[in-house]
Amino acid sequence: QVQLVESGGGLVQVGGSLRLSCAASKRTLSGNGMGWFRQAPGKEREFVASITWSGANTYYIDSVKGRFTISRDYAKSTLYLQMNNLKPEDTAVYYCSRKVRGSDRTTQESDYDSWGQGTQVTVSS
Repeated sequence: QVQLVESGGGLVQVGGSLRLSCAASKRTLSGNGMGWFRQAPGKEREFVASITWSGANTYYIDSVKGRFTISRDYAKSTLYLQMNNLKPEDTAVYYCSRKVRGSDRTTQESDYDSWGQGTQVTVSS
């Protein structure tokens, strides 16, 4: 059974930073791309960033490019999302997930499975 556990969220002021972590089994990370999604209150869950299984390629939505960095550590079986220069519009519950189909660039939620419980990120102005 695939288990993903997100952590690292919290309350931060505008311009601050947070690093989210997603702990997964080695089997989950091996051979699969991984992604981060977020869901703001009253909105649908949206793609934020993804990384290929090798870690060689990363993809981001335009609104976080240059501010967020996705990475993975196979030794620790952990996926990360470093978030800098946070803005109020980044406020959401953040989820990690495993990509099981589609292209490396896919942003479709249906191409991912095994969602974690999420971690809340709140950016105050």
